[in-house]
Amino acid sequence: MVTEEIPFLDLQGAYQELADELDAAAKRVLRSGWYILGAEVAAFEQEFAAYCGVNHCIGVGNGLEALSLILHAYGIGKNDEVIVPANTYIASWLAVSHNGATPVPVEPDECTCNINPALVERAITPKTRAIMAVHLYGQTADMDPLNELAARYDLKVIEDAAQAHGALYKGRKAGSLGHAAGFSFYPGKNLGAFGDGGAVLTNDPQLAELVRKLRNYGSTTKYYNEVIGFNSRLDELQAALLRVKLGRLDQWNDRRRKIAVLYQQGLRLTSLVLPTVPAWAEPAWHLYVVRSARRDRLQRRLAEEGINTMIHYPIPAHLQKAYGHMPIPEGSLPLTEKIHDEVLSLPMGPHLSPADQQRIIAAVCAILSEEQG
Repeated sequence: MVTEEIPFLDLQGAYQELADELDAAAKRVLRSGWYILGAEVAAFEQEFAAYCGVNHCIGVGNGLEALSLILHAYGIGKNDEVIVPANTYIASWLAVSHNGATPVPVEPDECTCNINPALVERAITPKTRAIMAVHLYGQTADMDPLNELAARYDLKVIEDAAQAHGALYKGRKAGSLGHAAGFSFYPGKNLGAFGDGGAVLTNDPQLAELVRKLRNYGSTTKYYNEVIGFNSRLDELQAALLRVKLGRLDQWNDRRRKIAVLYQQGLRLTSLVLPTVPAWAEPAWHLYVVRSARRDRLQRRLAEEGINTMIHYPIPAHLQKAYGHMPIPEGSLPLTEKIHDEVLSLPMGPHLSPADQQRIIAAVCAILSEEQG
């Protein structure tokens, strides 16, 4: 009989490990009397920009708004197209739609589940303005061929780095691999806030200046509005807490990598399709995603054993009701649809104990052996 459940992600563990530092940071903000766009946001922006190896970081309300503001600042909108991965969370598409542009999906590489650069060129039309590369599950997309295509066709390359805090591509960090990048600090991310938050990263000073205005009602000086802007600001409290967690990001990512290695070793002889890591990639292991033709049964049996898993994601964007108006019927993107039918995310996080991980591996192996027997 199972006496204790294994959570998919232990968010309480993060607070417990850093409680004194987080409490001190929160009190510092609460005592300051300044809660929006103050010293903490400015300091976090500088520190996260330096961490990612870029010149500019602009804290915003969340990851979706980070992507939306990038597209808006580049003037991408009605009658424009943006190439997006077919296999991604819907937020990548929503950012395009919110600006009035059309998302044009491209199938993934089956090994990495990220956008397949070899298929991108055929999706480019005279209306194409940008390529959005999503670093899915914490592993970077193959950026060099995407950047080469973008240079040839005069397109922008936008990184959706919401799952890739600290991930590396040929030694360079996610967020520094295109013209601009959008990050999310949703609590479950590798660098997660205690609420919502996001950021735009770029080396483009003009883009940075415009996004700073757009996030704050189109203003840099209070009550003087230069452009039609939005209200999308990372608040002081979240910035202060993120500064504490940023100092632990590499250490916590290293714990995730060690967990991934143990999963790879412990599950290598099973029928599961395990993650593939190209030689040029060093994932941040936001998620550890396996594939199984009998995914639903495996998830159900693990739940019976007290092991919580998740499906990232059960329905691809093109089959969501929100995109029912687009002429992309079921079967049009077969690899994406197959992936969404098979993926299962096992527990992953810096506070997953070795004992719990061994229990997960043993349970998965036993369940799959039952099927084969």
